[in-house]
Amino acid sequence: MRQRRRIGVYGICHDGSGRVLLARASSHSGRAGKWQVPGGGVDHGEDPLDALGREFAEETGLTVRPVRLVGVRFELVAEPWRDELIHHDRIVFEVEVTGGTLRPEADGSSDAVDWFGPEELPHLPIMRWSARLLGLVEDDPAWAEADRAAVAASTPVPPAPDTARFQRFSAYGLVTDPAGRLLLTRIADGYPGAGTWHLPGGGTDFGESAAEGLLRELREETGQVGAVGELLSVAHLHSPSAYGPERRSLDWHTVRSIFRVAVAEPTEPVVHEANGSTDAVAWFTPGEVWSLNLNRLARTVISDYGQ
Repeated sequence: MRQRRRIGVYGICHDGSGRVLLARASSHSGRAGKWQVPGGGVDHGEDPLDALGREFAEETGLTVRPVRLVGVRFELVAEPWRDELIHHDRIVFEVEVTGGTLRPEADGSSDAVDWFGPEELPHLPIMRWSARLLGLVEDDPAWAEADRAAVAASTPVPPAPDTARFQRFSAYGLVTDPAGRLLLTRIADGYPGAGTWHLPGGGTDFGESAAEGLLRELREETGQVGAVGELLSVAHLHSPSAYGPERRSLDWHTVRSIFRVAVAEPTEPVVHEANGSTDAVAWFTPGEVWSLNLNRLARTVISDYGQ
């Protein structure tokens, strides 16, 4: 099967009686009759929050506002009729209704929408990822083994030479040590933002969760071993004409998950990746950080969540 990636955003919505809102997949989706938390794909260049509102309006007729960021999840879904193995990165919010009238989507990926009480949920055919999200089933180690086997048997599809648009899901860390120092990386020449200091992290690989990708990037970029903690935020960056190592202008859209990361036993940081996007790494005290040439993501995250 060919590998394909998709970024989506979804909302857990309860009413005053504790019922949860679910949408039923239509025959257009290939999973007809199964229920899931409402939401869908993030379009190229679209803010995930805008996508959340758009998808809810399309699928349910309701307008909603995000109350809380619940998490980021990934799932592999095989679609044999397309000869594809799809890696879904799913951003999940808790939402509340602010207006609209409940109604099903017309000629879309869902064909029904309804509220269900806790006693009804175990009897519904609910998609595995939504059932896990709602606490109806627990993770099974056999699933992870099956996922790894599916990834190994699938085929990466390299982009065509003239591909001009890319969407990427990435994970970054606000990385600290027991002394309260912050770990930052410097972007190498030839990459967008060259010379600025950045949060450690980068794009996740196919079949890799956000936390797994972040810890891998941390090892490659800095040589540190960390523990991923709280999910702080999800942001996005759309660069319609980014100029990087490809030596041509590309339309990049990056959706970023940002976590706290603790390094319990810090060492002298070393860049292990050769000829990559990082050319320097260092620990900095909170007082030293603000004298650096920080990029926008690092400046925003440190200002909002740093000590």
